[in-house]
Amino acid sequence: MSQSRQLAAIMFTDIVGYTVLMGEDEQKAFELLKKNRELQKPIIEEFNGRFIKELGDGVLACFNTVSDAVNAAIRIQEATNAARNFQLRIGIHLGEVVFENEDVFGDGVNIASRIQAIANPGAIYISESVFNNISNKQEMDSRFVGTEILKNVKEPVKIFEVFTSAATEASHLKLKEQAPKIIEKSIAVLPFVNMSNDPEQEYFSDGMAEEILNSLTHLKELKVAGRTSSFQFKGKNIDLRELGKKLGVNTVLEGSIRKQGNRLRITAQLINVEDGFHFWSEKYDRDMDDIFAIQDEIALAITEQLKITLFQKDRELITKTHTQNAEAFELCLKGRFHLNRRGSAILTGLQFFKQAIAVDPGYALAYTGYADANFLAAFYGFFPGKEVMKKIKQAVETAIRLDNSLGEAYFSLAAYNLCLEWDWVEAKKNYIKSIELNPKHAQAHSLYGMVCMAFVEGKFDEAAEQGRIALKLEPLSAIDHADLAWTLHTAGKFKDALLIAKTGIELDGNSFLSHRVAGLCYIALQHYEEAIGTFTYLMKISNRNQHAVNSMIWAYCSNGNFEEARELMNELERRSVIEYIAGTHFGLSSAYLGDLDKAFDCLEKAYDDRDPVLIQLKYSPAVPAVLRNDPRFQNLLDKIGFPE
Repeated sequence: MSQSRQLAAIMFTDIVGYTVLMGEDEQKAFELLKKNRELQKPIIEEFNGRFIKELGDGVLACFNTVSDAVNAAIRIQEATNAARNFQLRIGIHLGEVVFENEDVFGDGVNIASRIQAIANPGAIYISESVFNNISNKQEMDSRFVGTEILKNVKEPVKIFEVFTSAATEASHLKLKEQAPKIIEKSIAVLPFVNMSNDPEQEYFSDGMAEEILNSLTHLKELKVAGRTSSFQFKGKNIDLRELGKKLGVNTVLEGSIRKQGNRLRITAQLINVEDGFHFWSEKYDRDMDDIFAIQDEIALAITEQLKITLFQKDRELITKTHTQNAEAFELCLKGRFHLNRRGSAILTGLQFFKQAIAVDPGYALAYTGYADANFLAAFYGFFPGKEVMKKIKQAVETAIRLDNSLGEAYFSLAAYNLCLEWDWVEAKKNYIKSIELNPKHAQAHSLYGMVCMAFVEGKFDEAAEQGRIALKLEPLSAIDHADLAWTLHTAGKFKDALLIAKTGIELDGNSFLSHRVAGLCYIALQHYEEAIGTFTYLMKISNRNQHAVNSMIWAYCSNGNFEEARELMNELERRSVIEYIAGTHFGLSSAYLGDLDKAFDCLEKAYDDRDPVLIQLKYSPAVPAVLRNDPRFQNLLDKIGFPE
């Protein structure tokens, strides 16, 4: 038995919709198989490939070079498109395989097969190893799709799509359309580098940059890249021209902070992204009590260097200080730093906001931070919404009383109105008020669209438009990508939602929301293995957060694996003795497992607890039909009082 091991480019192809066709017209299906074989075999051989075998409606082939494999795939897809009566999915991977007689085996074959399975109809998907070999070839156009968890493959695999000539022009137009327009007076504020010996001081360097960024957003004449997008470049060796293109800016502010006790050394410089020229720089050696003056000086220097016309109102806005207490300010920075990390860090952030309020009871932003932390903690299931309703409302009302010009306060109030009070009219009014006060607040647009318009009103087109506005403001935000993906998922546009979610994952490999909505899209598209792989990873990075565990239950049930689903259900039952398990998702899991009485008991508990997730139910595709068709489900929606 002859056997050899070598590096090879493995190509898998598969006919889209063949199983359905086989069930409808067996003779036509066999004719299609023959046509597929006759089309592919000569092309594979033309590009020095080996037609190994057919696997059902799939074809396995191998090539000595990546270029031959990709060129063959392009030619095959173009020929298939010309035939017009069927489509293929194609996957290619470069890896070590074992040849034995006329067959081929190994991980390289498995990976190519898995890549093919997730490809869109008519598309060619390739692994990173293939992309690395063709990326410098101008005749081969490609784009990044996302990082995928493939069944029986240990590490996540980066996936790229190769375009055929017919798709290339359209892809270029799409990318050109999406690229932010660079305007003359524009800036990205990068997170300052922490030069202190203590890595725990990172909150301060991040917070300082964020404060300067927030002060500049009030200037209508200046385009300021969003905080989340700018912070994507933290700790990276970046090409400033590439940064400028991605964020649509021509100027960058970067700096560093050394904080030792009460002493600060802050450096800041403005850089032209086109040529890397530092056209302004300054160093500040001050005490902590001077932190607010330093922020003002940097912000005003930026406006002067960029020749921004400042009226008195503008000057007041960018030098406005919400507290004169340096300790409260520092505690608030710590709170925001932990809140932005999400997960259990939300609870840490909550305590810092609470301390900031104690130090300075007149600090409006500390109250909005405290309200946001309580709301997010309830959203992630750390405790019932009803336990924090009073705290959130009091905090937000105090913030508005202290400063009614704060868009952040109305944003927090809108979330409270919508998800805990179920007061749709007030929620909408306060989201709009928040956006009017700060039109550049991406999350306000994002959540106004996703939660208010999509989840509650079912106005999916308008909701998606708000999501796209958010992405224009924050083109590199994983959270805003996830929110738009949720909107599209709720609208039933699962493929579009999946692409957006994958972009979110690429921007942040640990994005909880992006992974979760991607997994739900896989379920809706009946790609159950990919859904299970996604939720496996999500449970790992979230320390088995209850939302991730429930989502895995839905995936297992959808795939018919009820034994594994019941094991996870038992886990949540055990955990409910020592921790709060929110009722909405737990109720859906019960419905997936066929226990409708338990499902409605859980949903009633969610209603009593004011679980913020409950408002997703009306339009969510994740609600199983057996639950939605039960009269008790409509009764629950009526009790919540959704608008018609």
